[in-house]
Amino acid sequence: MTKRGPAKGAAKAAAAPFAEIVMVCGKCAKRQGLGAKAVRGGLKRALKADRRGRKVRVVETGCLGLCPKRSLTLATAGSLGAGRLLVLDPALAPEAMLDALLPARETMP
Repeated sequence: MTKRGPAKGAAKAAAAPFAEIVMVCGKCAKRQGLGAKAVRGGLKRALKADRRGRKVRVVETGCLGLCPKRSLTLATAGSLGAGRLLVLDPALAPEAMLDALLPARETMP
């Protein structure tokens, strides 16, 4: 550390404007004929209607490496922390996808 702050090239941390992240594999969505933007949009609309009180960022990624047939691959920070990817049926409603991706938290009394 120098007198002016952290050393050049040192990593800095900042608060994230969201509490959760959902990653949608763009390649899987394209293979299912949906498009990652459509999946992402459906999840975002479902999140706006959801009353769980979380700020969630939904992003499209490149290939996550799993490539299941007739399914979508998604990930959350929690699933990646556990070393897991989530494989969902593309016919699921966005609300059902949310329930699988971000289980409801216990509410504090």
